[in-house]
Amino acid sequence: MSLRDAGPPIALVVIFGIFAVLSSDFRTVGNVQNIMDAAAVLAVVTCGISFVLMMGSIDLSAPGVMGASAIAVALLVANNRNSNDWGLLGVLLAVLIGAALGCLSGFALVTLKVPSFMTTLGVSAIGLGVATLMFSGVQPNISDEMLHSWAVSRFLGLAHLTWIALACVLLGWLIQRYSRLGRYAFAIGGAEEVLSLSGVKVAPYKVAVFTLAGAFYGLAGVMVTSQLSAGLVQAGKGYDFAAITAAVVGGTLLTGGRGGILHSAVGVLLVTVLTNGLVQVGVSPYWQGGVQGLIVVAAVAAAVLPQRRRNQVTK
Repeated sequence: MSLRDAGPPIALVVIFGIFAVLSSDFRTVGNVQNIMDAAAVLAVVTCGISFVLMMGSIDLSAPGVMGASAIAVALLVANNRNSNDWGLLGVLLAVLIGAALGCLSGFALVTLKVPSFMTTLGVSAIGLGVATLMFSGVQPNISDEMLHSWAVSRFLGLAHLTWIALACVLLGWLIQRYSRLGRYAFAIGGAEEVLSLSGVKVAPYKVAVFTLAGAFYGLAGVMVTSQLSAGLVQAGKGYDFAAITAAVVGGTLLTGGRGGILHSAVGVLLVTVLTNGLVQVGVSPYWQGGVQGLIVVAAVAAAVLPQRRRNQVTK
């Protein structure tokens, strides 16, 4: 491991140590459990967006995809709006809706040649529109015991949602490390032209990556519904930029070709620890956003500095 890759984990340990010294409440076991539980949904969203960032693309569709999946699962499991009680099948269908919207993003990207920034922003609007239509002005509250237990039941001190997030991180790492999709995502971000010239059809892999990301977003929408016991159109509000922030802080480059799931997972913990620690030491919420922003800028600058030096012309 290079010093560049070790930077985020070292920063996580340092920040955790600083807050542990400043606040006795921060270093309690209960607070550590709260940090892990608070990071669960963001970790799942970040798993999806990390694959897109590895390709050098940007995905802003998470809010719309999560909103559509959140409303869908709330209407498919036991709820106050209809007589549906599909249980785990309803969860699976909600995740498939997320995957379908992700596939739409990838298909529009490769066929219309529209930048991913605009493509995914449009798909997010589509997802929010679909969620609003399903919402119909009446909030669906869930009564499904299985889905409700995800947020309230615990195993080894952690909520079931946290274990689901850990499983997603493991699955994402396995896909990145051992599958052709993961390897080609890195290759597309590093040198797409070279990959194309070697005979690889890049377009199907781009669509597959966006589809995989959409599935992660769909699951995150289901997790938010479990936490709130209700389906909300705005279930994914703010998660797109939060996930990009976590991934970049963890060492996944916006330009693609470097980083990955484990890097981004460290970034999620770093951002969550920072947020929790600032609250514990009594920092005003008005200052918290500024502090987080400075850390993001510093992380991006540290990540691109080696590239800037490498690209300089030597005379």
